[in-house]
Amino acid sequence: MKTVKVYSTPTCPWCGRAKDFLKSKNVAFDDINVSKDSAKTQEMFKISGQYGVPVITVDDKVVIGFDPAKLNELLK
Repeated sequence: MKTVKVYSTPTCPWCGRAKDFLKSKNVAFDDINVSKDSAKTQEMFKISGQYGVPVITVDDKVVIGFDPAKLNELLK
C-alpha cells in the first residue's frame, strides 16, 4: 500500500481536483491543510522547495501541482 499525502488549502481548486481524482481511484490519502498549520507548510516547503499547492507525495516521490498522468504512474 502506498502512502499518499496531499498538501492543500480549502480554497485551492486544483487541490480539490487532485483529491477528487484520488478518491475516484479509491486511493486513501492524508489531506494536510497547510493554511492552518505552519509546521506542515514548512514540511511541504522542505519536501518540494515551494509554497504553492497542491503538493502530493506518493511514498517518497513528489508531485507538484495536479498531474494525473504522473499520479497514475506513481500509483501503479
